[in-house]
Amino acid sequence: DVLTIEIESVNVEALEKLEAEGVKVIPKPSALRIIRNKINQKAFYYQNEIPTPEYKVVENRKALEKELDWLPAVNKLGEGGYDGKGVQVLQTENDLSLGFDAPGILEKMVDIHQEIAVMVAINSKGEHVVYPPVEMVFNQQLNLLDYQICPARINDNNKWKIEAIAIKLVKALNSPGLFAIELFIDKKGNIFVNETAPRVHNSGHHTIEAHICSQYDMLWRILLNYPLGSGEKVLSSALINLIGEAGHSGPAHYNGIEDLLRMDQVYVHIYGKKETRPGRKMGHITLTGNDAMELMHRAQKVKGMIKVESAG
Repeated sequence: DVLTIEIESVNVEALEKLEAEGVKVIPKPSALRIIRNKINQKAFYYQNEIPTPEYKVVENRKALEKELDWLPAVNKLGEGGYDGKGVQVLQTENDLSLGFDAPGILEKMVDIHQEIAVMVAINSKGEHVVYPPVEMVFNQQLNLLDYQICPARINDNNKWKIEAIAIKLVKALNSPGLFAIELFIDKKGNIFVNETAPRVHNSGHHTIEAHICSQYDMLWRILLNYPLGSGEKVLSSALINLIGEAGHSGPAHYNGIEDLLRMDQVYVHIYGKKETRPGRKMGHITLTGNDAMELMHRAQKVKGMIKVESAG
């Protein structure tokens, strides 16, 4: 009766054919076609006056050599990048060999103060719900989320700006669905959209325990055309990614998990991946509480208590 996706790297042509045959596809293939390609996604932001870092389209690694005056910059693969892959920071001319030998974008480096994500649910009537923005702290080596805090430590003015940008973006996509928008706040206070995901997202996993309506419950409501739920938080939360340890490949072993399971307001989610690899996302842990600063302290403690290693 209705189809949705768990990742944007799908056969959009097949979904368009199904849509033409009368199958309801959420999000619409037209939105997926925009989002799945970083070149299309950036052009969409410019066309709809969504603030985003300045960029140029580059066809291959050779083309990067003509853009030395843009360095330092970020080279993003047009298609196929996922979970930190497909993004390469180019600081100097010596880094050009790290760039992608395929179509993509070269994006001006942002002097980042904070990285923020916000989830927006929108139904076929255009009704929408915005979840409270979360603050993301990244592992700079792996370019993966290390941990996040909800609600984000931002002032009301930035919160309103972020919500307004996210709503404008989602409405411009003209599609029902659940969308995760990642943004930068630079050191001058400017806000830029980094990228958008058209699905349930890592930055929304904390909603399972900490919000009235989880991102998964919200997606079901959108798919079934039920009234949207509340995105309000019940408790503040922190989320820690479980990432495969460096130097460990093979059958996964979660060292320290029993200690975590003895703790209150700690929720362990294992993704069922049998094999671990360095940098592979293997699960996440959600902490709930009332005080954001205490949650950050607990998140750092919990992060040090569990390691995803190879057995034996």
